[in-house]
Amino acid sequence: MSELSFEQMLDETFKTIRNGEVVEGTVIDVKEDQIILNIDYKADGIITRSEYSNDQNLDLRTVAQPGDTMEAKVLKLNDGDGQVLLTYKRLAADKGNKRLEEAFENKEVLTAKVNQVLDGGLSVLVEEARVFIPASLVSDTYEKDLTKYQDQEIEFVITEFNPKRRRVIGDRKQLLVAKKEELKKELFEKIHAGDVVEGTIKNVTDFGAFIDLGGADGLLHISEMSWGRVENPKKVFKAGDKITVLIKEINGDKIALSLKFEDQNPWLHAAEKYAVGNVVEGKIARMTDFGAFIELEPGVDALLHVSQISRAHVEKPSDVLKVGQVVSAKVVDFNEEEKKISLSMKVLEPAQDEAEETVEE
Repeated sequence: MSELSFEQMLDETFKTIRNGEVVEGTVIDVKEDQIILNIDYKADGIITRSEYSNDQNLDLRTVAQPGDTMEAKVLKLNDGDGQVLLTYKRLAADKGNKRLEEAFENKEVLTAKVNQVLDGGLSVLVEEARVFIPASLVSDTYEKDLTKYQDQEIEFVITEFNPKRRRVIGDRKQLLVAKKEELKKELFEKIHAGDVVEGTIKNVTDFGAFIDLGGADGLLHISEMSWGRVENPKKVFKAGDKITVLIKEINGDKIALSLKFEDQNPWLHAAEKYAVGNVVEGKIARMTDFGAFIELEPGVDALLHVSQISRAHVEKPSDVLKVGQVVSAKVVDFNEEEKKISLSMKVLEPAQDEAEETVEE
């Protein structure tokens, strides 16, 4: 009987392993870019940084230390230096794919960190298994720049699972849509016309502002922004600002908002302030050929007819007045029901005979 060679005795001492096999080992050394394991084989196992993680900047000393026990898959029995090349990343990916398959079948909501922003969408890793979320499924609104999602944890569901073709597709959009529908339903169940609510200005246009009420948007029309006149909403409101508004009307899923709070209605005390005979001061807001409209306060305008501007003949208001000019006049008519006030500057001028007497003296 021939004696066994040293290599044969060594082979019999240690277990036999094959490519693709999952082995367990004990960490005996860790360097910045590799982990060395005792796998009860005639050669040690080595996990390089690229076979541990997709993060090429990862310092492996931060994830393992001597004495740790870990599993890995055999890639090559001899890496060229007499060591067994192992992969932790691919083993984790195998486990991750099983996890993704379960989530796909159960329609489970997953949470993972975005590890890469691509031209066409986002890449996330679930236990080292890659999921691609197309740009069209990232949000319920169009987003040109997806870089803000880098390293952010996001929720999604798996809508397509085909690991053989390396095609695992995630969808975040449907979760956002479902959440908004839920919030919308909750909002409409609790709000009513006449309620005062808080919202966030979402968008400002020439005709109004859209306010996010936390589930649905309401429209604050330019005519409802003030008891006075607002010429340009963009000069008054800014997207992102918080605002308290009155729900004026709810029609189906449309919400009309207002900032005209009744307790601030300037006409509440107008009868006393602008009673006939009172002399008032105001600013010329606009002019026509038949007269000038005087803003006595925001929300209260009065008409100064061309015939009431002066005792002298005035062809048209713009001949003697200009927009923005502050004038004094007497109230000669007040109609609260129609919210109309008429003014006269002429009656404040001295009569012709009085003026002549003053000159003679």
